[in-house]
Amino acid sequence: MSLPRHIAIICDGNRRWAKNKSLPEFAGHRRAVEVTMEQLIDRCVELKIPYLTFWVFSTENWHRGKSWVDKYFKLLRQLFTKNFQKLHQKNVKLNLIGDVTKLPQDIQDLFNEWLNKTKNNQKLTLTIAINYGGRDEILRAIAKGPFPKHLDTVGLPDPDLLIRTAPNNHRLSGFMLWQIAYTQLYFTDTLFPDFDGKELDKAIAWWQEQTQNLGA
Repeated sequence: MSLPRHIAIICDGNRRWAKNKSLPEFAGHRRAVEVTMEQLIDRCVELKIPYLTFWVFSTENWHRGKSWVDKYFKLLRQLFTKNFQKLHQKNVKLNLIGDVTKLPQDIQDLFNEWLNKTKNNQKLTLTIAINYGGRDEILRAIAKGPFPKHLDTVGLPDPDLLIRTAPNNHRLSGFMLWQIAYTQLYFTDTLFPDFDGKELDKAIAWWQEQTQNLGA
């Protein structure tokens, strides 16, 4: 059966995962980057799915306060510095969407370094959506010139499958508002830190069933 070409994931439930396990607040985010994302990247490479997107920080996340945001970016610095080398070794190409100019300069520099290092990799294009919001993207694109030629996602195929993890959130929260017009939307109660390769296979199987029934 056919496979989705581009899978996008709203990575929700990290804080709830930590709270449920009586762990520190950022334990879920740490597991998400160190374990879950790596498993999902490996599974997409294994299945030869060429595009994978993770939404890791939205434009609304700034409202959680300076203390939370500072701790979150500190964690990203630690984890991405270590994990980008793994991605490079796996022949994964890094891509970014979102208003990166609002991020701390050292994080911008870190991303730019690995964007350059991985630009010729071919196994998988991994897009990190950071400081991303769909409305913000559309407004920025319109301000730059002819729409939609200036969207952040120019050069990427629209997602075939959009996954949102964690219960009680059957909404898009502004993610890829322009790009998902014909995307199959999959909602799961599984918290993102527990969303492993087997959970991804379930989502893909569901997508295959939906696409098979189109027009039936």
